[in-house]
Amino acid sequence: MLVLACTCGLVFVAAAVTSRGQDLRPAGGDLGSVLQDRAREVDVRRARVEALQAEVDALSDRVDDSGLRRQVARVEELAPAAGFTALEGPGIRIALEDAPRSVEVPGLDPNLLVVHQQDIQAFVNALWAGGAEAITLQGQRLISTTGIKCVGNTVVLDGVPYSPPYVIEAIGNQARLEEALRSSTEVTTYAQYAERYGLGLDQRLVDNVVAPAHTGGVSIDHASLTP
Repeated sequence: MLVLACTCGLVFVAAAVTSRGQDLRPAGGDLGSVLQDRAREVDVRRARVEALQAEVDALSDRVDDSGLRRQVARVEELAPAAGFTALEGPGIRIALEDAPRSVEVPGLDPNLLVVHQQDIQAFVNALWAGGAEAITLQGQRLISTTGIKCVGNTVVLDGVPYSPPYVIEAIGNQARLEEALRSSTEVTTYAQYAERYGLGLDQRLVDNVVAPAHTGGVSIDHASLTP
């Protein structure tokens, strides 16, 4: 009995440490609740990142070091291309949406009537290929490390869930952006399904697109600068 009691105590302690005082499997853990909790957590972490960055900037300004000043100047020089400064200009806006629920095609996989990660990525890749200077999805700036993931009937961008319609905006030469979209096999395939089965596809030129600076985290192990 002593061994059993000790073992149980060890298990309880391990569980408490692992959960940090929280329920390991909380009630009401449906997908919607999980995504909402995740979105709130992301907001908290973004605020923390912004506060820490402001602190780093303030400390850097107080240091009188030529080497540090060179590095800060280099960072500021690369910031626009990396997506860390706001940008605005003429471009294009694309809205993608699931087909209406009333659409039923015998023998057709229902998944083909829903906007998926690869559909969004196809448009984004085509816009990058067309020389886009900046791209946003649901108003969030996309950078090279941004992950777009499907979770149920939502798309998760940097940990934040979004529901359709999915709005993609790009800044750049409008003629080149349109040509890049026409040249994309994946975009063409989506357009064919949109015409045939009612998937949402609204594409139009915009006089002024506003792309805010990227405010999320950047997860990279290493990077190199090539000429």
